This record gives sequence, structure tokens and C-alpha cells, in this order.
Amino acid sequence: MDLTNTQYSPEDEDRMIEDAFRDVLNGYLASNHRKKVEMIEKAYHFAREAHKGIRRRSGEPYILHPIAVAKIASQEIGLGSTSICAALLHDVVEDTEYTVEDIEQHFGKKIAQLVEGLTKISGGVFGDKASAQAENFRKLLLTMSEDIRVVLIKMADRLHNMRTLGSMAPNKQYKIAGETLYIYAPLAHRLGLFAIKTELEDLSFKYEHPAAYDRISQQIRESEERRSAVYNDFSEPIRRSLDNMGLKYEAKARLKSVYSIWRKMETKHIPFEEVYDLYAMRIIFDCDDQTKEKQICWNIYSAITDLYRLHPDRTRDWISVPKANGYQALHLTVMGPDGNWIEVQIRSRRMDEIAEKGFAAHWKYKIGESDEESELNAWLRTIKDILDNPEPSAIDFLDTLKLNLFASEIVVFTPKGELLTLPSDSTVLDVAFNLHSEIGSHCIAGKVNHKLMPLSHKLSSGDQVEVLTSQSQYPRPEWIDFLATAKGKTRLRKALQRVRQPVVAEGKKILDEFLEKNRITPDNPVISKLISIFHAASRDDMLYMLGSREAALESYMVATLRKTADKQASSPSLISKLLRFGRVSDPQSAKKSEQADTPKPEINRKETYILHLDENGDSNFRFADCCAPIPGDDAMGFIDDEGEVVVHSLACPRAQALKAGFGQRIVAVKWDVSSGTFPAQIRIEGIDRFGILQELIQMISTHLSIDIRGLDIQAEDEVFHCDLKVRVEDASAVDSLCDKVKKIDGVQKAIRVS
Repeated sequence: MDLTNTQYSPEDEDRMIEDAFRDVLNGYLASNHRKKVEMIEKAYHFAREAHKGIRRRSGEPYILHPIAVAKIASQEIGLGSTSICAALLHDVVEDTEYTVEDIEQHFGKKIAQLVEGLTKISGGVFGDKASAQAENFRKLLLTMSEDIRVVLIKMADRLHNMRTLGSMAPNKQYKIAGETLYIYAPLAHRLGLFAIKTELEDLSFKYEHPAAYDRISQQIRESEERRSAVYNDFSEPIRRSLDNMGLKYEAKARLKSVYSIWRKMETKHIPFEEVYDLYAMRIIFDCDDQTKEKQICWNIYSAITDLYRLHPDRTRDWISVPKANGYQALHLTVMGPDGNWIEVQIRSRRMDEIAEKGFAAHWKYKIGESDEESELNAWLRTIKDILDNPEPSAIDFLDTLKLNLFASEIVVFTPKGELLTLPSDSTVLDVAFNLHSEIGSHCIAGKVNHKLMPLSHKLSSGDQVEVLTSQSQYPRPEWIDFLATAKGKTRLRKALQRVRQPVVAEGKKILDEFLEKNRITPDNPVISKLISIFHAASRDDMLYMLGSREAALESYMVATLRKTADKQASSPSLISKLLRFGRVSDPQSAKKSEQADTPKPEINRKETYILHLDENGDSNFRFADCCAPIPGDDAMGFIDDEGEVVVHSLACPRAQALKAGFGQRIVAVKWDVSSGTFPAQIRIEGIDRFGILQELIQMISTHLSIDIRGLDIQAEDEVFHCDLKVRVEDASAVDSLCDKVKKIDGVQKAIRVS
């Protein structure tokens, strides 16, 4: 409910609040949970009194937010009275004078523990400082491993915040949307909350790429009639066959989400019209006897393959081996009447409920502690393994975690028949480290399906893997490239740390002797600059380079002193010391260096930052090297350590990490670039014919007056593809170029690529 810019009387607001709470209560009463209405009503009245007079940024009474979170937790995730109470109270300790002890006194220990867990991770997963981000995320995961309901309620809280994100400032929208896409959406996927995961992705995409979101939504609406006709032609024979089998079922088309369509267009470099798998057919059948579900699924499979040609490589049996998050279904892909492949998902009503609301909601609290919890427990133990990594940098920690959050899964077997669920692209080395740190450290190779394979060999589902070890083997830094699991990377780092320790100690001895010899104190600021000059990730890495004689300290110290403009350079004693190392040639140079270190004006992150670039090349920003955006692109600003605004494309993977990890440094930006040209790359594909290359070059250089900087064209079996590098004024020039090139006879595709 959004009361933005709308005036309501206190009576009207009271009625809205009561109606919203009754909606929560009615949904709970309709569920199969034990009815504890009195406790829920008590929590509601307590929270309402605590938040009395407080409003959200949108203008609505604050109490509507915890009510909405309670509704999501109850009706969209399927949680019971304890979680509803905790959701209603989740902001009380954070935002009011009440304490966790007050909550425990009124509502008991369990609800108080949930509220305390939610308070620990309040305000989003991340704090303002990079050093605190990994620690805050650890809190989330540690609390999750104690009581998973904490993270489920947090997911409901994030979903409501995303639904009401429109009232926030642009830089806050970028931060929250980026954080959501980077952490919460994959976490929801991993927990089996597929409906919530899809909505979080779409909402994040809507705020990050509003123009693309609107365009794809419009294209979906315009193609609806054609899609419906194709779906009806495809589904009608299947329905007749299922009716003849006497099944009670529901069949429907499941449309791909806007974000999923965009991702496919971006990764495959195809236009909307070529995304043929826009929808899948889902068949949900009723079955009171759980033991018969598997047989019915395969009966339906058989009926469909009697009607349509099966794609041999795209059958997925998630019934015999469920996903780690509890997902069960049988997927097959068949050729539709229009010649395109269509996926069909077969599942029982029980499987569908778990798939939509999440297996975690049923774990322990709904279907009993002994049922199907082992896989989820195993995943929670994996998370605890990640937490053992000592002092990771925030972004590295999140990237490591994402390896497990995003990964598709494979299932492999040990020689004894033990089943291991691993991310796709896992290797023999991943299995070794998964079994034990010592096995991983001494792994030399593996036998995969009884054939000798290197430790870097990537595994497939169903492989049998035997790990071979040798006591003469030791862990190596380059192994990090062979690992796909977070557990493997964490255990390798710890093993390397043990091996490195004597070398690091030797490096420290070298540094201490150098400092003493040159009468430089250990707290001198130039020492910290050495880490970046060495291109080291940490102080220990720098010491390792010294101890292993990878670099000589004297030459690096001179380079450091030349690059470092110490603000104390005006001190005569320091100037003489710096002169000795060749840092400055005279006091005047030191003065210039000091001027260069003058702090830049503070940037107001709450307002949109206007990007200026004039004809002289002077600008108030710089382009990021990783994604090279150009004027007109959806972009964001990041304030670096020097106080300068670095512009990233919103689609840039590095930008995703920055939004999640350094949200306080993000600024919304708007282009105001009056001159200059910028690099862009275009991929052109089509049917080769005599003269098409000349025609292509002539159109671009002569008719469109575009500066060509590179051209690579290859033809094979009458098909060509061309990578064209040009300089253009803005993104619209690229779009115009692509539109015109596609009109050349034989050209099938022309799109901009990163």
C-alpha cells in the first residue's frame, strides 16, 4: 500500500492498518498451521504502539511495513505463527526504545531470538565500510545456520522493500537493487524460493534498466496473442491425452521473466524475436499418495513423447535426485508445432508448493524434522566452512560465496557410492577438498569412471570419482583456477597459508631490517603504499614476495617514494630523507605534490550527478576500464578512494559487486556530454556473398560518417561474422548503425557487444 502524496484522515489510516492486519490474520487462519491467533494479535498491538507516529519515506504509517513483511512470510513463504510474530516485531528493537529482553518478557525466548537475529542484520546485509561488509554477511549466515526462519523473514523484508523502492532516492535505488541482485536473489534461489527470486530479479532490473524493462514488457504484451495461439496448438493434444489417463491436473504456460529474457538477449547477443523459449508448459497433477508421484510423472512423460519429438540432451530428472534446496520435478524438452523447442515441467501439487514457496519453509517447521532435511543441512555446513576463511576482503568474500549461491548443480559419486552435490564446472580437485583438506592438499589426479584424469578435469553429473593422493604433493597457488566450489577455494587458501608462513616471516625480517637501516618508522604512511606498488592483495602477500625474493625492496621503495605525495613533505627533515630515495628533486616538487593531494569537493550522493565532458577533454568523471560505457548507456557512478567519480555500465559485473559491497559510494548519474567520440564494438553476422564486405564498409564510412578503428571478418561455409570497432558520439549512434546495417542484403544480426 502506498500513501505517497495522498492525504488521509487519521480514521482512514487506522482503517487501512486494521484491514492490512486482518488480511494477514485471515491468510494464516486459512493455512494448515496450528492456530495461535492470540499471540499474533498481541505482537501486532505491541508493534503498532512501538511504531506509533513514525512514517516511511513514502509517507505511509511505518507499521504497514512490518504487517506487509508478516503477510509475505505467511502467505508467500508459508511460515507459521512464530515467524509472523517475529516479522511484526522485526524493526522494534532497531527503531524504538524496546530491547530484546522486553521482547522475550512479552513473547518468549524463541520469538526474541528471531527478532535479535533480524536486528543483527538490519539495514541490509552491508554496512557503510568495506571492512564491515563481510562481517555483516557472516552474521546473516551464522544466524541462518542456527534458525533458517531468520533469513526467510529477512527475505520477506527485502521483497517488500523492493516493492516500495520507488519512493527512495536514485542512489539508494541503485544500492538496494544492486545488493538484491547480487546477494538476495541468488540466496532466494538457493533456498528454493523461486517465485520470490524471480520477483526480486525483475524489480532490481526495473530500477537498474528502466528503459530496457519497459521495452521488453511492451514486446511481451505485443506478442501475447501469437504466443497464446502457439501454446494452444501445442497443449491441446497433451490435454486430451491426460484426460484419457483420468488424471486430475492443471496445465498452464509459464512465461519467462523479463529479467531472464534480457539476460538471454545479452548473453546470447540475440534480439527479442529470437528468444524462442519465452514460455514453458507446466503440468501440476493431484496425488494423495506420495509413493505414486514418481510413476505418474513418468506416465505423463511417456504420453508427451508419444506426441512430440524429444530433445535427447535436455531431460532433467529432479525426482530421483532432488536439488539441494528440495526442488523436485521432471523436465523434458520437445519440438513444438512451430518448429521450436518447448520445455515441459511435470510435478505433483506437493512438489509445486515446495517449488514456489520453498522447501526451507517446510523444513523442520511443517513436515517434521526427519523429512528431507539432510541436503539443506549439508548446504548450511558448507556455509559454515566458508566462514572459517580468516579475514577475507569484503568483495572476495562475496564473490566466493556467490560461487555456491549461483551455481547450477551436478551429482557425482565416490567409489563407495556416496553421493556428492557440487556446483557445475566442479573438478576432481573440488571433490578432493570436499572430502577433506588433507586429501585436497595432496591430490595428484583422479580416476573418473575408472579412467585416469588430471585434477583440473571438469566433472559431469553421474560421474564416479576416485581421488588419488601423494605425500610428496603440496598445494599450489595456481590450483585456485581449478576450483569451482567455495569450500575448495577456502580450504586451498588455508593450506597455502600454512605453506607460506615461513616465507612471510622471512619477508617481515627483510622489511624490518630495511626500515631500521634507513631510519624509517614502521608506521610511516609510505609503507602502506608498498602494497599497491607490489600489486599485492594484502600485507602478507607483500611480505611473501619479499621473502621469496620475487622483488627487491630497494627498487620498489624508490618507485613508491616517487609516486607518493606525503602531505608532510613541507617538513625540511622529511624532504631531505625523501631526496635521498629520489622521491623529489627539490622542495618545489614537494609543494606541487602537496597541491595534488588537496581533497576534492564533497559529492552529494543523494542528488543525481551530472557527467560533464567539454570540447577540451576536461571532465568531472572518468570511464571504468572494465566495461567502457559510452554516453547514453544506463550507467552509475562510483566514488573511488581519490574522491573521483568512476562511471560504470549498470550491466557491468564489477558494478554489481560495487553496488553490493560499497553502496554508500554509489551515485546516480546523468549524461551531459557535448563533444567527443567513444569506442564501441559491434558484432555482425549473416550469409556470405560476393561484395558484402565492401558494401558494409562503404555504408559505415561513407554514408554514416562513422570512424572505423578495427575490422575482423571471418567466413566459413557461406556464413560470416564480423567484429567491427568504431568510435561514435553516443549509444544512440550505435543503435542507428545496427539498424541500418541490418538492412544490407544477407545481414542477419547486428548488435553491440561489450
